[in-house]
Amino acid sequence: MSVASAKELSARERVVVNHVFGIVALAAKGEAVLREGRRPRPVARIEDIGSLRPIDPLRRVSAWSLATLAALATVCALYFARELMLPIVAAFVVGVMLSPLARRLEALRVPRTVAALLIVCSVAMLIALVIALIVPRVSELTTGLPALAASLKDKLHVFDGLLGFWHRLTSTAGSGPTSDAVALPLPGIDWVPTTIGVLLPPVTGFLFFLVVLLLFIAKWPDLRRGLVMTFASRDSRLTVLKILNEIEAGLASYLLTVTLINLSVGAIAGVICALTGMPHAIGFGALAATLNFIPVVGPIATFVVLVLVGVVTAPTFAQGLLPAAGFTLLIVLEGQFVTPTIIGRQLELNALAVLLSLAFWTWLWGPMGAVLSSPILMVALILKQRLYVDEEH
Repeated sequence: MSVASAKELSARERVVVNHVFGIVALAAKGEAVLREGRRPRPVARIEDIGSLRPIDPLRRVSAWSLATLAALATVCALYFARELMLPIVAAFVVGVMLSPLARRLEALRVPRTVAALLIVCSVAMLIALVIALIVPRVSELTTGLPALAASLKDKLHVFDGLLGFWHRLTSTAGSGPTSDAVALPLPGIDWVPTTIGVLLPPVTGFLFFLVVLLLFIAKWPDLRRGLVMTFASRDSRLTVLKILNEIEAGLASYLLTVTLINLSVGAIAGVICALTGMPHAIGFGALAATLNFIPVVGPIATFVVLVLVGVVTAPTFAQGLLPAAGFTLLIVLEGQFVTPTIIGRQLELNALAVLLSLAFWTWLWGPMGAVLSSPILMVALILKQRLYVDEEH
């Protein structure tokens, strides 16, 4: 055998030995990985990597079309099933807000069902108290409408010049006022069925809301545990648990902060009404605190009520505008400085997003939708932030 052939043979032997040692090393590494309880990571193929996979434009258009159709179908379902969905969604939002209180009562060795019953009874009594403060004052003003209308007519003489100009303008255009008498309907009982038909759906919806709220608070730990255990992987369970914790903490903080702010607004509004000589100052303070839970629309409604009642009940027209002016100053300070400083740091809600959410949910579910617009927006932002961060990681 020649020297060259011997060298070639020894080189082949070294390659075979190195290959064998490499296989043995890989096997040992695999055994160590399996011994530690970890799965060996497979090598990704080119077609499995999303960034390197070619994207079909038609597939993207199809995905966006399906998402749009699903969103439209969801909106239609929420609109046509609002009588059923509104109490359920409201009970979910309020129940998540009040779940920390139920947990504290449970820590004091109060059974979960009893704690839920106490919380629901407290919510019902609070709503009944607000109604008891507002409704009698409104009924008293309604019964005195004839005298109030005569007083208002005497105070509006300051607008005689403007009204005379309007009459001259309409007479010039040929559309002067007619003097035909309008026949007033006689009192009867035809309004009873209509009134019952109007009041029955809100009352039944409110009772359904209380029942769902009671069951939700009592069974929320089981629902929470079942929702987490629905997912198979440990990472998915941790993500769902983090989302539920953030939603619960965010809604509870929002409820506490907004309630304290609105109670302060109501108390200061009542003091303003009392100082300006407006009757039933406590009732109008409760009205201001209640309506302030509705963003944008609530303060405007309170301002209109204070203008009307103030002008009618005050001795002069200018004095009647004082309660509304004081309330406007209060709302400007609260809306521009207090609420953004307190809530903005905690929740970071965008003003445009709040306004669009208010418009959408008010159109969809009416006044209760306006109340729920901010909490629903908070839940959506928490889901977006948490899922987006998890996708980045």
